[in-house]
Amino acid sequence: MRRRHFLAGALAAPATAALLPASALLSACSADRRRRSADGTITLRFQSLAWQQESIAVNKELVAEWNAANPKIRVSYVQGSWTGVHDQLLTAFEGGEPPDIIHDATDDLADFAYGGSLADLTGLLPRRLEEDIPQESWGTATFGDGIYGVPFLQEPRMIMANRALLEAARVRIPTARDPWSWEEFEEVAGRLTRKGTYGVAWPLKEPVSATLNLSLSTGGKLFHRGADGKVTIRFDAADQAVPAVIHRQLGADRTGPRTTLGMGGSDTLPGFFGGKYAMVPLGFSYRQQLVQQAPKGFAWTVLPAPAGPGGDQRQGVSPQTLSIAEDCPYKEEAARFIDFFLRPRNMVRLARGDWLLPTGTRALADPALHTREHGWATGTALAPALRPAPAQTVRGYPEWKDKIATPGLQEYYGGGIGMEELRDRLVDDGNLVLARYQR
Repeated sequence: MRRRHFLAGALAAPATAALLPASALLSACSADRRRRSADGTITLRFQSLAWQQESIAVNKELVAEWNAANPKIRVSYVQGSWTGVHDQLLTAFEGGEPPDIIHDATDDLADFAYGGSLADLTGLLPRRLEEDIPQESWGTATFGDGIYGVPFLQEPRMIMANRALLEAARVRIPTARDPWSWEEFEEVAGRLTRKGTYGVAWPLKEPVSATLNLSLSTGGKLFHRGADGKVTIRFDAADQAVPAVIHRQLGADRTGPRTTLGMGGSDTLPGFFGGKYAMVPLGFSYRQQLVQQAPKGFAWTVLPAPAGPGGDQRQGVSPQTLSIAEDCPYKEEAARFIDFFLRPRNMVRLARGDWLLPTGTRALADPALHTREHGWATGTALAPALRPAPAQTVRGYPEWKDKIATPGLQEYYGGGIGMEELRDRLVDDGNLVLARYQR
């Protein structure tokens, strides 16, 4: 998901109804009255962040199907955007007029959950939905003792590869059952690097998520919660393994170009299609762009990310979520809509529309997601290894990410600093930031 930038330091300002001025509360009450008509029909506002044409169509179809079957509980579709969604929701909560049903992602929920802006869904959701989604996924939306979002779509990072170049180099093609190790991945990148072609391109305009999430495979954790509940940062050998691989590829090995450090994933596609890069690690949803934009006759394939020691394929993800605003006067009705929206067959439709994986076990078992076409089966096979991203519940993470981790990792990958300096910045400066949020 190509998503938003967080507002630095926003976690320090929880938006709660208790902090709102009286005028805002009166506005909210007035809005409630406007949403219940004379005949008792209520209207729920559902803000969707769907952005791909297929995904928007599916979201609107499901809303229409709900409205046709539930004339007394109507849902109004509101089109939102991943760009700036954190700031937009913060303003909506502070103004007392948030959407009732909120589409977001787990790594954006912490401040809203801790600040009282989102409803605790414990006891609101049907057992069917609770049991269908694995505990690992529920963990991504659990803050303290409450659940503040229903995780329903997730995106592993895969390797998009030029099939012709792989075959010409006669490298072993990895599978979900037998992936490359990180060492083998380095060796393969070297064999694929030839005149005019780099073995791999790392689009690292936003390097933190990719680095932290892939580092789970080598045992990386970075954030450690103590017995007192407070989080501190450590950057141990397990955390350093994946960054070191990327650093070598962009530096000493020269199997990857440093010119892609400032690029987003889409920026690398022209070079990928032109044979400049043999492999590009990208999110699973980028397959749609490959299908739409690849030149006629261009053969590409989807490979699993490299595995850590013992074949460890764990990878961090921040699933998309559906939440209910604490100010919503119709929480039970909103929960009923979420239950409908995320029925197994509907979750499959949403996953296919967004080119992502569903979290639900019944949806994951659907044959439509196990076809070899466009790498669906490869991604689905990795679902059991997906875990909450390391920073899910860390307050202060947005500021640490924007002010310390992003520039630090970019300098390290660009060759400006070494591993020791990177460690000092991430740990020493990072713990100072987190401490301010945990006083």
